[in-house]
Amino acid sequence: MFAVIETGGKQYKVCEGDTIYVEKLECEADSEIVFDQVKAISNGEGFRVGTPVIEGAKVTAKVIANGKAPKIYVFTYKAKKNEKTKMGHRQPYTKVSILKIEG
Repeated sequence: MFAVIETGGKQYKVCEGDTIYVEKLECEADSEIVFDQVKAISNGEGFRVGTPVIEGAKVTAKVIANGKAPKIYVFTYKAKKNEKTKMGHRQPYTKVSILKIEG
């Protein structure tokens, strides 16, 4: 059984027991969160797709940690102009573990 959920403007295919990294959510570690934006569900009998979401379907997950991804560097320059810029960025994330898929 799997589901396709949407959070943070992105879609994720999840199964029970999966651990995924999503865009930062405003919740504390060791709390539970419910994703109600379920786009599709597949179980043993069939496959259901929502228009745009499936009514009454939800995915329950446990927040494991909030953190930041490794730093990436962005370097821009303009040739022959002596103009260069080096910038770093660390994207915040929330690590969640999928507990239950209902729908």
